Amino acid sequence: MIRGFRQIAFLTALSRVFGMLRDMAYSHFFGATGFLDAWLIAFRIPNLSRRLFGEGAASASLIPVYSEVLHKDPQQASALLNTVVTVMFMFLAALVLVGQLSMWMYLRFCSKTSDSELIMALSLIMLPYMLFICMEAILGGILNVHKHFAMPALAPIVLNIFIIGTIIATGWIWKTEAVTQLVVVSLGVLAAGFVQLYIQLPPLRKAGVILNFSWRVHSEPYKKIFYMMLPMILGLGVTQLNTLCDDLIAWWFSGSAGKDEFFTLFGRKFFYPMWRGSVSHLYYAQRLYQLPFGVLGISLATAIFPVMSADAARGDYKSLVQTISKGLRGAVFIACPATAGLIIVAKPLLSVIFQHGRFTAEDTNKVTITLICYSLGLCGYFGQQILAKTFYSMQDSKTPVKSAVIAVFANVILNLTLIWFIGTAGLAASTAVCSYFQVVILIIILRRKLKSAILDGLFENTIKTLAGTFAMTLVCVLILLAMKNLPFTRLFDGIRLLAIIPTAIIVYILVAKKLRNEMLSLFSRRWMR
Repeated sequence: MIRGFRQIAFLTALSRVFGMLRDMAYSHFFGATGFLDAWLIAFRIPNLSRRLFGEGAASASLIPVYSEVLHKDPQQASALLNTVVTVMFMFLAALVLVGQLSMWMYLRFCSKTSDSELIMALSLIMLPYMLFICMEAILGGILNVHKHFAMPALAPIVLNIFIIGTIIATGWIWKTEAVTQLVVVSLGVLAAGFVQLYIQLPPLRKAGVILNFSWRVHSEPYKKIFYMMLPMILGLGVTQLNTLCDDLIAWWFSGSAGKDEFFTLFGRKFFYPMWRGSVSHLYYAQRLYQLPFGVLGISLATAIFPVMSADAARGDYKSLVQTISKGLRGAVFIACPATAGLIIVAKPLLSVIFQHGRFTAEDTNKVTITLICYSLGLCGYFGQQILAKTFYSMQDSKTPVKSAVIAVFANVILNLTLIWFIGTAGLAASTAVCSYFQVVILIIILRRKLKSAILDGLFENTIKTLAGTFAMTLVCVLILLAMKNLPFTRLFDGIRLLAIIPTAIIVYILVAKKLRNEMLSLFSRRWMR
């Protein structure tokens, strides 16, 4: 588990570097504008399908059953995999065709605003990316079962390279207008999808997995996957729809030059709580809080999932409980200092990375509070990943669905309440609160299901982690106070970051080593010695 975590974390960190370069290109050429809002919503549709069908329901339901069958009969496992790939390919291809036809009919026959027309046009171009990226995610999950983590983790880097390349080419070389830029970037996304899928094939062949057409849909293992997948799609669909709703709420409740500053409802005027660009503000904040979440939280959950699936397949629930416990302790060990760190460096970090080109100082101020609100939920986001995959490893896909539905319902209510008080930050705060709500639900159910103390050692580990986080925070605050007379410019904000970030990491590691925090072994056993 630890070896897989390190490899995935390294490659994911590399991917996040390219992702940050991509976001810097977004901020420079598009800023926080209606154009970028439209692009983000259009790209959200195929991207959500990846989380729903690819690395979500299909992968999460396939991996436990495939691991079980592979342990007993490798030949049957191969037939099972080919059947799932064949069925998913045909289903997704049909979905893409129906979606494209519907969007074309909307553009051709329905009345529309310039904003909605741009969103639909970009969605029409990028929808086939859904097919490529979902198949890539499924095959990447199979590679993880065969202990190959490199190519699945490299796939996002390919996408970032294509997006960065097309933005730079259209912005600096061809110097096209924003709408043309977005169209070319959309075409680049399609090309990236094909390459992302293609690079998974050589390691699959090396692992002995040969892809062929297969239609053994009446086999018992396939039926088990299918019956697990349906509630997973429902649960993940609700969750991902909630993510899309965040963007749509930010879009609908944002004023603009075309919409005016207020809307009328039941004869009363209501001023919009946000302004156009709010979707972009959400996006920039999400990208930064997802940096530690994606590099460390997702990597930990991805590495731990095959281990839990193997434990469950053998019926070794004692080992499963130990793995869950270690995963939760690792989540707390990583998330606590990441939360404190993001809160401390939020403003200078945003200034250095994004405040150039069309991204203004006012945008930095708005995104800062949104980022802080998102960061407060990091422990919850990490815990969600570990606990949901625990249930999937036991082939129980209904429990995460129920908890997701409850959490999403609470999230929508909080969204529509908090935006009137703190604007875009209200959407982030709601997401953070509801992540802990879902974690509590899953822990209660899991303890009853396993009849075991999955939280053993968590309290002691948390105390040690909080001690390290407090020491790190204190040192960072002292550094900021010592540098308070420096100008607040991008250059000096960069100096602040260079002083704070390495020092914070060193202090946290030293305190963890001094207190003998066992979770330090996630990164290096030598540090523990």
